[in-house]
Amino acid sequence: MNSSHLHPEYDVIVVGGGHAGSEAAAAAARMGSRTLLISMNLNAIAQMSCNPAIGGVAKGQLVREIDALGGIMGLVADSSGVQFRMLNRSKGPAMWSPRAQSDRMLYAQHVREQLEQIPSLHLRQDSVTGIVTHNNKVTGIETQSGQIIKAKSVILTNGTFLNGLIHIGEKNFGGGRSGERASTGITACLEKLGFESGRLKTGTPPRLDGRTVDYDKLEIQYGDEKPTSFSFLTDRLPGIEEQMTCWIAYTTPEVHEVLRSGFDRSPMFNGRIKSVGPRYCPSIEDKIHRFAERDRHQLFLEPEGRNTYEMYLNGFSTSLPEDTQYEALRTIPGFEKVIMIRPGYAIEYDYFPPHQIRRSMETKLVDGLFFAGQINGTTGYEEAASQGLMAGINAARKVQGRQEVVLQRSEAYIGVLIDDLVNKGTEEPYRMFTSRAEHRILLRQDNADLRLTPLGYEIGLATQERKERFDIKDHEINRLFDYLVEYRARPEKFNHFLESIGQAPLRQSMKIPKLITRPHLSLFDLIANDPELRAGVEEITGNSLVIEQVEIQLKYEGYIEKEHEMVRNIHNREQMRIPEKINYNNLQSLSSEGRQKLMRVRPETIGQASRISGVSASDVAVLMVYLNN
Repeated sequence: MNSSHLHPEYDVIVVGGGHAGSEAAAAAARMGSRTLLISMNLNAIAQMSCNPAIGGVAKGQLVREIDALGGIMGLVADSSGVQFRMLNRSKGPAMWSPRAQSDRMLYAQHVREQLEQIPSLHLRQDSVTGIVTHNNKVTGIETQSGQIIKAKSVILTNGTFLNGLIHIGEKNFGGGRSGERASTGITACLEKLGFESGRLKTGTPPRLDGRTVDYDKLEIQYGDEKPTSFSFLTDRLPGIEEQMTCWIAYTTPEVHEVLRSGFDRSPMFNGRIKSVGPRYCPSIEDKIHRFAERDRHQLFLEPEGRNTYEMYLNGFSTSLPEDTQYEALRTIPGFEKVIMIRPGYAIEYDYFPPHQIRRSMETKLVDGLFFAGQINGTTGYEEAASQGLMAGINAARKVQGRQEVVLQRSEAYIGVLIDDLVNKGTEEPYRMFTSRAEHRILLRQDNADLRLTPLGYEIGLATQERKERFDIKDHEINRLFDYLVEYRARPEKFNHFLESIGQAPLRQSMKIPKLITRPHLSLFDLIANDPELRAGVEEITGNSLVIEQVEIQLKYEGYIEKEHEMVRNIHNREQMRIPEKINYNNLQSLSSEGRQKLMRVRPETIGQASRISGVSASDVAVLMVYLNN
């Protein structure tokens, strides 16, 4: 019997069960596609192979956007979290970023449970060795046992497994991560189809026995007293007394000397690793080499979960020989007697430069084939999950004959991430930062649902429960905003409070929107000091997140409106389509570099073209003249 007859045909096959694969499979299946998630090890679905945490600067915004659209990462981060912190609270709300320390095993378990609850999603444990195509259109996948499984679309989310090579000092061996084998065959298959590949590296720190650490020599780091959830569906998070603590340690000059003693056996310094690692998450040896003037570096000791003594030493990523790792660790104050459970290591893996995909995540060379996650050159769970979500959405919509969903840079951090990858490419692992988003005052973590939940519901991903919650919140925000715009604060009610915090007293009544723009003054303060105002607010809402949202809208109304005006001005240029088969060689006025980059990326719109590195403003003007003729 032909092996293709052994298996049903699927609408979508997702290859890889990491954070990108989990989101892709869940999205495609929930949107009505018969979906197969195939992974080499189903016990390692959504494994946190690096740090046991979700979110952080800009990454937290990505997770809230994933949740607002109807993805799973936010819900699971909340249900498996052991510590919650809102980073950058001392800065403006555009910089606030939620982060959660996770129970690593519980996180993976909860993702698996989420996936198994979806009726149209099937799981299979197997290794995919090739993509099956016909006339540049994907028709299925081939497994190591020679099985052909047919599909209308395929999403590759292979993480660090493509020809993965692990380095520990002078030793190296094949592997996708410690304890798991590498994936072979797919790179060669894609190269035969005409894809360009490259090599990147990433690393991870040693894991330690928490019972052998002297915590008296470390600084303690607590979670937030009033924690903030990732998911807009989460009603309760653990209070401060239920959260676990993290710890801060520091390297010393003595530690640096020990680390340097192993440089001659380091694969990074002796030339055995030639690929590029993440610039913003360097190894400890790279830190002391690049920043030789610094006599210490901060390290974060993080618990791997509630029911394990295994600890993760964030900031100590390394591929040095194991004996050097051990000696350096035991030189750090507080780690003099530490026992190492697993050594740190570096891993090299194949990726495919992302100028080869469209903003829908579909590849340009093969119809129906999508890439998501580290295969596109990114690093981080959150970046991978964001791409997986959009790939799952668009793979399902392609099968259903519907228009692709593309998020603009002004709509979401996810839009910034994908636009950067497609237009600018990356020669080092790409990581999201708030500085990459030019409209970040609009793309705050607090308003992700206001921006994206209506879209998530419209495309069939966000649930009815989510939509109903959103409608209630949106209604209360609008009512409260309208109420506060007209409410006048009177001197007799506020002057005592204002003088007590060093603020100038009111000489006459003042509308709330003007008063709230004063620094260090919150809407919650005003409500607490005016019984009439408090009664009016309570009649509208009892949701503190609604009050916070309205406060932000009032405080930053001028900035927000300027951003909206900028977005409106950009919109027309962004939407001007460029024909797919345009011959740039016929546009003689283009610069040679501009022509080369345009031919490489093949942008879909003038706005996209304007963001390609090497395409000048005059090149864009030439394009616009051509399109208008």
